[in-house]
Amino acid sequence: MKTPYKSIYSVLKINRFIVLTAVCGAVITSLYFGWMVFDIHRNALNNAFAINTDGSVIPLKWITQKENLEIEAKAHLELFHTYFYNINATNYERNLEKALWLGNSSVDNVYRQKKADGVYNRLLQYSLVQKVINIESEVNIELEPYAFRTKTVFEINRGKTIDRYELVSSGNLINVDRNFPKNTHGLLITNYFENTLKKLEDEN
Repeated sequence: MKTPYKSIYSVLKINRFIVLTAVCGAVITSLYFGWMVFDIHRNALNNAFAINTDGSVIPLKWITQKENLEIEAKAHLELFHTYFYNINATNYERNLEKALWLGNSSVDNVYRQKKADGVYNRLLQYSLVQKVINIESEVNIELEPYAFRTKTVFEINRGKTIDRYELVSSGNLINVDRNFPKNTHGLLITNYFENTLKKLEDEN
């Protein structure tokens, strides 16, 4: 007896079933490994590691990194406002140069506007001493760029009189490569703007 040949449609159905099974298996496998990669990435964001002096690995939580970021951001802002506003006829060029390393062109624009307004010429002409008294900053570190608002209180010593002012400034911070010693915190001020400046009344 001759062996009967299978119907070509039956063969095609079997082949299609095999192909569909292989495709579904590949899709399921890809989704599974994709989920594993996402889970590993999420855990990596929530955990960092440091090497102890004895060589052991110490896990650090992401919250700790955020706390460190807030500390560094406020330190960066304090350093910038000190350099930018704590000036006199002797140190203003050196301090302004250091301040410009901590911000982008928006800081340079404020500097150029002050220069055009004759702020630094008056500093030299009348030997004024501008001294920062207090700096308070608020920074939102939830999302980069990190928005900040800083209140700077400074005095201007005119010889016979001392006037006190309060400056409110704002802008954003972004992460950049650390540059020792010019930008040790690895942050850069952007969109810098002097919002308000008011003279404080004598408390006496």
